[in-house]
Amino acid sequence: MKTIDYIPTSKISRASKLVQTGAKVGVNYLKFYGDKLINSEVDAKERLNQSNATDIYDGLKNLKGSALKVAQMLSMEKNILPSAYVEKFSLAQFSVPPLSPALVLKTFKRYFGKSPNEIYDTFDAASVNAASIGQVHKAEKDGKKLAVKIQYPGIAGSISSDLAMVKPIAMSMFNIKGKGSDRYFKEVEDKLIEETNYLLEIKQSKEISKACAHIPNLLFPTYYEALSTEQIITMDWMTGLHLSEFTKVNTDQEKSDKLGQALWDFFMYQIHVLKKVHADPHPGNFLITKNTELVALDFGCIKEIPNDFYVPYFELVNPEMINNPTIFRAKLFELEILQEDDSKEEIVFFTGMFHEMLTLFTQPFQQEEFDFSDAVFFQKIASLAESYAKSTELKNMNGNRGSKHFIYINRTFFGLYNLMYDLKAQNVMINSYKSL
Repeated sequence: MKTIDYIPTSKISRASKLVQTGAKVGVNYLKFYGDKLINSEVDAKERLNQSNATDIYDGLKNLKGSALKVAQMLSMEKNILPSAYVEKFSLAQFSVPPLSPALVLKTFKRYFGKSPNEIYDTFDAASVNAASIGQVHKAEKDGKKLAVKIQYPGIAGSISSDLAMVKPIAMSMFNIKGKGSDRYFKEVEDKLIEETNYLLEIKQSKEISKACAHIPNLLFPTYYEALSTEQIITMDWMTGLHLSEFTKVNTDQEKSDKLGQALWDFFMYQIHVLKKVHADPHPGNFLITKNTELVALDFGCIKEIPNDFYVPYFELVNPEMINNPTIFRAKLFELEILQEDDSKEEIVFFTGMFHEMLTLFTQPFQQEEFDFSDAVFFQKIASLAESYAKSTELKNMNGNRGSKHFIYINRTFFGLYNLMYDLKAQNVMINSYKSL
């Protein structure tokens, strides 16, 4: 893969890159208008999506940082984005052009004050895994194989300006109006800033790995603080296939069920016992060992769940709550889905919308055992999401709905459901975390 010798770090240079990308998208639309005059509009729209997805991703992958992280987050929205975008943006999870070896060595010395060869016995300056905020290198010290994650230069300082540039796109895509939108972007900004603090990530990694060490078939690397800084993390080298690579070749249902149970228990234990959760559940953050064990990586994005959100959110898992109109509406107000200045029409519409969504989405919690390989269940979710994405009634209303905590909690559940479906886990015991 081609390497990168330079990352734009100033606001002007990063903005100019995004402007260039926007110009390419504009040209693609001009081509689309001509294309649909002589070809099928459906085919023309598919070609437009392919071209736009490619040009947007190509523009973001060299910027790295929060702009690319947003693309990674969007790749998990399989039921909202066209497939062309999901396919292209998913590359941001663990397959983007890495820094060149020369830039790696320069960046490492700037962060650590020493060159890698002064710290490790061996260090491979060629990256083995590059993502949105940092890339990973193999190293060895005292006979132990290590993974060294190095943050891209200038990333922490560019987060706010990057988000300001992509904000109009996100607002349009998710029907977010100006009123009240800042709290959602501030939530994302705060989390992205946390992800650039590698010392915080080490602290979070050690806390969660210790708290979840008892969960069967789940492994974590050991982290080495003495060999780490705010922009460098040194941890054990863990061997295995990325979850997405494993699911492409696995044909053993027993392995699927074993891994699915471990993954489900891991997230349920975090959410319900620790009241905090690994809020970045994409395939690049999980490895599968040859012994069919799940390795959890990258604890930079941890969402703490305040009690005043946790209680009403999970009360709505209970069918008695969902199907009691008075209680259900009260919970929607608690969760800021319904608002005091809503019109009667808005209250009726959003009450019906969320009742339909929650009745479907909480089905796994209504059973002792759930089959996450059920394509019908996931098709229903996709169809429902698509219907509301196309709803002209919804587009005419204020789409700012719900507490800011929904952003990462919903992201966690959508990501977890997608991973469970990819694994094709069938006999998953929903409440087994309670007896661990």
